[in-house]
Parts: sequence; structure tokens; C-alpha cells
Amino acid sequence: MNYKQQFVEIASKPILVIGDVMVDSYIWGSVERISPEAPVPVVSVTHTEHRLGGAANVAKNLVALGLQPIVCTVIGADDAGNILRNLLCEAGISVEQCIVNNQRKTTVKTRILSGNHQILRVDNEQTNTISPDITDTLCKNIQKMFASKSVAAIVFQDYDKGVITKELIQYVTKFAQKYSVPVFVDPKKRNFLDFKSVTLFKPNFKEFTEGIGRTCKKQDNEHLFILAKEFMLKHDITMVMITLSEHGIFIANQSEYIHIPSQVRHVADVSGAGDTVISTAVACYLAQLPMSDIARISNIAAGLACEQPGVVTITLEQLIKQV
Repeated sequence: MNYKQQFVEIASKPILVIGDVMVDSYIWGSVERISPEAPVPVVSVTHTEHRLGGAANVAKNLVALGLQPIVCTVIGADDAGNILRNLLCEAGISVEQCIVNNQRKTTVKTRILSGNHQILRVDNEQTNTISPDITDTLCKNIQKMFASKSVAAIVFQDYDKGVITKELIQYVTKFAQKYSVPVFVDPKKRNFLDFKSVTLFKPNFKEFTEGIGRTCKKQDNEHLFILAKEFMLKHDITMVMITLSEHGIFIANQSEYIHIPSQVRHVADVSGAGDTVISTAVACYLAQLPMSDIARISNIAAGLACEQPGVVTITLEQLIKQV
């Protein structure tokens, strides 16, 4: 199969990315001594860096795969919000649908690293849900996007930071059904059971078992398929793709499942791997690849992302070489 041609044919398709955006900040340095004040390492800073995180990282990954993401989100009227918008613009991603609100705080995750090893992470965030007024504005903005653009897909990227609400989910999925637009979901705990009538639902194993309130061994594919099938039937979901960390990826529709083992790689950092998986799955689906290829290629992309420290972006060229 000519995968490159398949991906070229979907180039520049508009994708709505709805969810929690954040700034991933990195402080790089060297550790040569322990602090005399407490038994902790002293990091001598060499450089700092800001990267797109959360739903913004999904958008950046979609750009790298040749698609045209439109980020629909809410950020704070703060310095971090300015950094975030500048990073989006630099990546060629429109900030037109980023609602700036002075009652919200822009999420920043600061990682302190020495070499390729993360020593500490500091989160500065606000996690209460957005107000009904802001939700209403988001819904109206999304409606305008449907009216003005031929939206090819919708991605809900949820990090439980408050942008995605039950009302927003219901409104958008209803609109997607009306226009026959596929919906992809990377869920978290708060809204886990609120997603219905979606195309692909992508939790990790822990999120899935906790979300449905059931237990299962990670390597018991038959049992996992039973649980996944029950969940899909109950929530009218076409496919469930469950990431299994070192055990690879499990994908299923309502009639069959496929398990793709993980590739043996040097793992430097798993940060952002889930963002890479959902982005790649969207591209593969729009390229009309079969379910087995969606899982296999997404698994390859995740492996490539984990080989590098920090949250990184996998390009189409990198991916094509591996598939």
C-alpha cells in the first residue's frame, strides 16, 4: 500500500481540536551536587524551553501529518496565555477560536531535567469547569466553524482542566452527527461516560478500567474485548482503541479486536505519547486505512515519540519511513 499517497490525499483537511491546551515548559540543567539546605539535587540551569502541550500538542501533531487543525479552547489572560498563542502561531495554527478569559488560568507544566532524566514537575493550573456563558460561546464558535469550513473531523482532547463539559460534548456530537463528521475522543475521568455516538474512543488501560468501573488483566485481550464491546454498544461508539503502555495497543469495533504489541525501543520519555496516538489515528482514519493499520501506525508513532525527551512532534516523513 502506498501510505504516503494516502496521507497526501487528506492534506490540509480542517480538523476541530476541542479541549484543554497548556504550555509544557522545560528547564534543562546539570546536577553536580546536593543542596546543603535539604537532601535534594541542585540544578545548574543551562537553558529553558516552552512547547505546546495538551490539545495544542495534538494540533501540532496534526500539522506535522499534513492536516489543518483549528483549536477551540479557553485560556487565561496571562503571560502563559501569551506564550501559548505565540507558540500556536509559530506552528501555523490559528488562534482565532482561542477564547481569552481573565477568570481562567493558563495551564503550565514545568519539567526540570538533567540530561534526559526528569527530576521534578511543577503544575500551575486551574481545573474547575468553565462557566455556562463560556461554554455557550464555545458552542457558537464551533457552529460558525461548521458553517464556514468543510470540517473533516473533530477531536476532543480532555485533560480534566475544565474546558470540556457535558453540555459542550452533547452540543458538538449532535452537530457532528447532523453533518456526518467523525468524532475522536481522548478522555479523562470527569467526562468519561458522557461521550456517546463517537467514532473512536481512545483511553489508556487505567482510564478505561476505572472509567467503566470494572477490572481486567492488561494482557487478557478476550476479557478486554468483552468489556470494550459492552461499552461500545451502551454508548454507541464505533471503535475503542486502548493504549497498553509496554504491551502495545488494543483496538476493537463491535465485532472484532486486534492487539498490536509494542515495538522494542529505547524509551526516553512517555510525555505526550497519547497526543501522538490520537493525532495519528485521526490521520489514518481520514486516509481510509483499515482498523489494523490505524492501531499499528499509531503504535509506531507513539514509539517514535517516546524515544525523545519531552513532548515532541512526529512528522509524516518520520512515520512513513517506519510503516
